Amino acid sequence: MTDRTARHEVIGEHRLLVDGNLVESVSGRSFANVDPATEELLGETSDGSPEDMEIAIAAARRAFDETGWSTDATFRSRCLEQFHAAMAEHIEQLRSIVVAEAGSPLAMTYAVQVDQPLADLEWWAGMAERYGYERWLPEREVFGQRHRRLVAREATGVVGAITPWNYPLYLNIAKVGPALAAGNTVVLKPAPDTPWSATFLGRLVAEETDIPPGVFNVVASSDHLVGEVLTGDPRVDMITFTGSTATGRRIMARGAQTVKKVFLELGGKSANVVLDDADLASAISMSAIGVCTHAGQGCAITTRLLLPRSRYEEGVELAASTMASVGYGDPWDPSNLQGPLISARQRERVLGYIETGKAEGARLVLGGSVPASLPRGYFVEPTLFADVDAGSTIAQEEIFGPVLVAIAFDDDDDAVRIANGTVYGLSGAVTSASEDRALRVARRLRAGTVSVNGGMWFAPDVPFGGYRQSGVGRENGVEGFEEYMQVKALAFPAG
Repeated sequence: MTDRTARHEVIGEHRLLVDGNLVESVSGRSFANVDPATEELLGETSDGSPEDMEIAIAAARRAFDETGWSTDATFRSRCLEQFHAAMAEHIEQLRSIVVAEAGSPLAMTYAVQVDQPLADLEWWAGMAERYGYERWLPEREVFGQRHRRLVAREATGVVGAITPWNYPLYLNIAKVGPALAAGNTVVLKPAPDTPWSATFLGRLVAEETDIPPGVFNVVASSDHLVGEVLTGDPRVDMITFTGSTATGRRIMARGAQTVKKVFLELGGKSANVVLDDADLASAISMSAIGVCTHAGQGCAITTRLLLPRSRYEEGVELAASTMASVGYGDPWDPSNLQGPLISARQRERVLGYIETGKAEGARLVLGGSVPASLPRGYFVEPTLFADVDAGSTIAQEEIFGPVLVAIAFDDDDDAVRIANGTVYGLSGAVTSASEDRALRVARRLRAGTVSVNGGMWFAPDVPFGGYRQSGVGRENGVEGFEEYMQVKALAFPAG
């Protein structure tokens, strides 16, 4: 641990949680957890292997098949309330972990990165009991005899949860919360860049809840492919994954071998459609600030700014001035909204896209380099491109960095065509002085969530997910809860 992190009391958990026990990896190996803001070592984490994953899967299978976890909603609710209380008790440790290993700006931990998942877990604890798992259909006569019909929802089984590094605590809870609340057992495989946001949860479950052994397991690993053990194992009934579309395709193909249920929340290239009668400054800020926040490492950020041709230069100037005002640097500084990218590899990937944008003829308006004032850490300047062709690489592919592209459109139909003109369909935004006009355009966007005139859809009771290659299924809401269940129909003679 460095002097810098010691000042902020970053206390992680290096062990795995397998079958109710906090354990070292079978091999005894560990891997480094690196601070992306300083490139310094935070500490070590046990390096799970396929053998560790096999043991965890066996434990989860046994816990589902041989305990009452899947059928006792009251017990599940109580255990999740204990889990919530443990997170609340250790919230400042969780906050420090997320800032240190994810490079998240401290300010964001008081919202989506830490405080929101804490609140969401409480919501899922309540959902375990308040959800109606059964509904009766009207009696029906068949061949002269009346029958009663019951539709029941029950837990799917063993769930393999594979999570990314950008919002690690939030996404861990977004998957583990509903999966456990619905009665499943879970094996969580976190990203190797942010292991402690998962392993610390494992410690809380082991030490401060009555969740039975094997119901929740955490296998961290430096090897992304350890997660593939989950996708191919017939004992695993479902995979829930958030990450890149390329990896999602691979998981879907692997899961097909055992016909698993697969939930995928994948990439996005969302459009912010600013109509010609909109208040430009407020409409543009969603993209101009959003693409800088957490260094643009978010799948639903509106990274394409669609501006009316009649107000294009005005819009580009406003976007540039807004982006230039965003504080970036040390994520522990509460005035900064932008911290580092997660790794050297990700920084090089983003810089590569910037070079591609210049090579393809886009006009670089702002940024485009590693900031000279931040020689250590994986930082990239807030970057704005104008005069971007809607079919160019930087307008079509997910960059996952602080890079905004401004595209001109002629009219509402042209804006819709451009907005829908990628393989993605995760999110979007539309702004107009007329709510009716904005809503008409929003309804035409092929996207799972759309902000209309600044409306905020992000909440645990709102289903989130994408059209097309942005994913399969929905996270959050009743719809997200039901992703983790199977449907059973039962029929009885009416008497």
